[in-house]
Formats: sequence, C-alpha cells, structure tokens
Amino acid sequence: MNAVKVTVLAGGVGGAKFLKGLRTELRRRFPNGDGGSTAEITAVVNTGDDMWLTGLRVCPDLDSIMYALGGGNDEVRGWGRADETERVAAELTAYGIGWPWFTLGDLDLGTHIARSSFLRDGLTLTEATARLCERWNPGVRLLPMSDQPAETHVDILVDGKRRIVHFEEWWVKYRATVPAQRFIQVGVDKAKPTPQVLHAIEHADVVLVAPSNPVVSIGTILGVPGMREALRGARAPIVGVSPIISGAAVRGMADACLTAIGVETTAAAVAKHYGARSRGGILDTWLVDTSDAAVVPVLEGSGIRTLAVPLWMSDTDTSATLAGDALDAARAR
Repeated sequence: MNAVKVTVLAGGVGGAKFLKGLRTELRRRFPNGDGGSTAEITAVVNTGDDMWLTGLRVCPDLDSIMYALGGGNDEVRGWGRADETERVAAELTAYGIGWPWFTLGDLDLGTHIARSSFLRDGLTLTEATARLCERWNPGVRLLPMSDQPAETHVDILVDGKRRIVHFEEWWVKYRATVPAQRFIQVGVDKAKPTPQVLHAIEHADVVLVAPSNPVVSIGTILGVPGMREALRGARAPIVGVSPIISGAAVRGMADACLTAIGVETTAAAVAKHYGARSRGGILDTWLVDTSDAAVVPVLEGSGIRTLAVPLWMSDTDTSATLAGDALDAARAR
C-alpha cells in the first residue's frame, strides 16, 4: 500500500502545533509498527519572516516548526530553544550590532550559523533545511516556500513619518501596535515555488491549510508566483482551518494584519479572503469552530463547504483531534 501523502501550508507557532497534532493523528491511523507512520507529511513553510541578521540567515518559521517537532522548543514561550541562554546576544549588543529587541539565544545561534554556512557553501535553502532536520528528525518534511528570498516588510507611520521596516520589527519591537499601511513582499516577483514544493502539492492525497496567520504566513506563501495556480490544479482536496475563533485571533496579532488589508477578523471573512477553489480561490472545505457555526450556511453560499468542529489546540491530543477532523473533511468531500 502506498503511503498517504499530506501536504500542509504552515507558518510559525500555530502551524507547529497543528503539524504536531497531525503527526500524532497519522501515527494512530497509519502505524508502521515502530512508533511512526506509513503516512508522509510535507510542510510548505512561510519564509517571509526570514532575514540576514549579524551576518546570519535567520528563518523564524522554519526553526519554530523544526524545534517544536524535534522536541527542542521552549514550550513556555512557545518559540525558540528550551534551556536557552543569551550571552552572545549581550555581546552583540555591546558591540552595537544586531537588533537588541530581537534576541537570538546561544543555542538558536548555532542553528543560524550552521544554516548560513550551508548557504555559503552553495546549498539552496531547501537543501540547508534538510541538513538541519537530519539532527532534529521532525517526522515531517519541511520545505521553504521558495529558495529565493521574499521578505515581508511593513509600511508604517511612526511619529508622523512613514517608514518601511522588516516584518519582525513591526511584530516584535512594536508588537503590531503601530498600524500597518501595507505589507510588501520584497523580492517576491523573482521568487518561485521550488520543484519539491510543486511535487508535494501535485502528488498530495490531501492538502491542508494550517490555522496560521492568513496574511503574513499563509498569505505570503500564496503570494509566491505560481503557488496559487499549483493549488488550484491539485488533484487533492484542499481543507483550511480557521485561525479565527469567535471574532478573535487564536494567537499572535493576526487581527492587526487583517485590518491592514481590509479583511474583518472573522472566520467567514478569512474563508472568503482565501476563496472557493471552484470560483478561483484555493479552498474546497473550511473548518470553523463550533462557536462560529452560524456562518456555515453563509460560506456554503460562497461555494466553500464548511464544517463546525472544536478548533482550540490546547494540547497535542486536541491538536490531533482537529487534524483528524480536517482529514475526515477531505475524505468526505
């Protein structure tokens, strides 16, 4: 029997929690006898948060997912490495380089040094990510959305002056409290999905859209030229999971991002933003929380099959149950 192939569009901490649950659920449904699964999971990960910092290539979403699935993340903070120290960051600040508000831990720096070394040796980001994952064994194949940089920058107004800053400055330094005028994917016009990403979409049995930020995570992935076309042409059903419950973002500051692009912070508005695949969008099915069940008929009228299920991912078991609901929704399409 051929392995079931599941491809997931994901970004950041929410994507990591969903992928962890999906991995658990697939091991239950398709055990291989060694504690693993005969199913194959491929995650297409946002790289719009990436940047060069202190001479190192930093990939926040790839690393958050890799650490979480590899058992090395800080579960209290929800990001970064467990048992982290920050002596190097203090030294960099003393030298006046880097971003003092964006602290890279000592253990985390090891990852960035290794990645930067791989890249300077001529490896693509896809190849460098695979090398890093050899250590962490995440049980999920992690693919950057593109090997070409497409960094997200933000147009903001500070003290009456317009500035273009990297997304991480808006997100971490300003905590998204300074209204974003627009998001700019620098270099996206030269980016393209990797052959590995296109293969993962084309040959998937199921494509899932994780409950990640719909603007700066999933939206950035979809902004890569050719990505939407690949999804629309996929033979697999595409099921999305709402990152919005009862009019509020599950985590992070997705509401500030949605406001900036003129989309309401509701499960229905995000679904319509993605659009029905039958009408030029990407979704076949959309999962909303039971508290948002009233929007089901509204979205059905927009061509998006919609199901109401519990969406809160409070632990691995609830994340696995949600992943199972998404898999069942794909099968029942």
